[in-house]
Amino acid sequence: MERFDSIIYFGNPLTEWIIALAYVVASVFLARLVYRIFAQILKKLTASTKSELDDLIVDSIQEPVSLAFILLGFYLGYSHLTFDASGVVMGQIFSVAAVLDITWLVARLLDAVVSNLVKRISKGSDVSMINQISPILRKVMKFGVWIMGIITAMNNVGFDVGAMLAGVGIGGLAMAMAAKDFVANIFGGITVFVDKPFKVGDRIKVSGIDGTVLEIGIRSTRIKTLEGRTVTIPNHQFTDSVVENVTAEPSRKVKVVLGLTYDTPPEKIQLAINILREIIGGNPETEQDFTVWFSSFGDFSLNISSIYYVKKSGHWANTPGAVNMEILEKFNSEKLDFAFPTQTIITESSNS
Repeated sequence: MERFDSIIYFGNPLTEWIIALAYVVASVFLARLVYRIFAQILKKLTASTKSELDDLIVDSIQEPVSLAFILLGFYLGYSHLTFDASGVVMGQIFSVAAVLDITWLVARLLDAVVSNLVKRISKGSDVSMINQISPILRKVMKFGVWIMGIITAMNNVGFDVGAMLAGVGIGGLAMAMAAKDFVANIFGGITVFVDKPFKVGDRIKVSGIDGTVLEIGIRSTRIKTLEGRTVTIPNHQFTDSVVENVTAEPSRKVKVVLGLTYDTPPEKIQLAINILREIIGGNPETEQDFTVWFSSFGDFSLNISSIYYVKKSGHWANTPGAVNMEILEKFNSEKLDFAFPTQTIITESSNS
């Protein structure tokens, strides 16, 4: 009977092939065992903790680590055999596979960490903004990790990575020039997210546009103007223009000037002042810090002025409207006449 070590296949005895196959089978078995340890033991341990990060980390590294054992088994099995022509090529293939597996592990791990970090930040921030930034940030980071891994793998097999990067750099510069407005808007959105000059629901004024913020996007922001129209503003304008946050003001200043007729006696002027003080001071949406005074002798009226402040909880239009309506009603009931532009013409006649 012929011995196994005397049977030669592709330059290696049959016994060596059996040993190489044993490495592969053992690695697959070990990989499945590691996968089950992750699934049935480590995941249960991490599920019992309060942190979600350990769950994400275990789930992220489970498959790359299992694959690493399989690659190791194939490498050991191949190394046990002897090949004349294909040794260098196979060595490069295993090198590329190992680098790509490590890259896969790092990309998944980094994505898990960033995902957990974004989730924690979103609990106390503008969720809609973070939800738009998060996918882009995660994709950019994973793309960067994979690019570095591919470059490392290509460098290991002898490619001229420097010349390739030079070509990619020229192409990237051309793309950057073409997409500079898009990039400016992206950075503008990040600036709005970080600096928080306003939030959704705030009334702002920017570049002559006055309205309420409906949505803050990564590229643009939508505002509903006072006329009811929806305006989309590129985010780069918020870094180049002055943004006035009307909602952020503690209170809104309102000035009222009332002109009474010149035949109004002093006691009626004082009555008008008292009525105005009563109306403003009694409104629940106005601050108690207000001033009312007999301000001037106008061209055709005796002027009473007032400066008061609408509270943050009060409506910027409805509160002054309610104050003005009450002024009109009480002044009419007290026969306080508002002046209107008049002109007296005096003519002189001469006897001929």
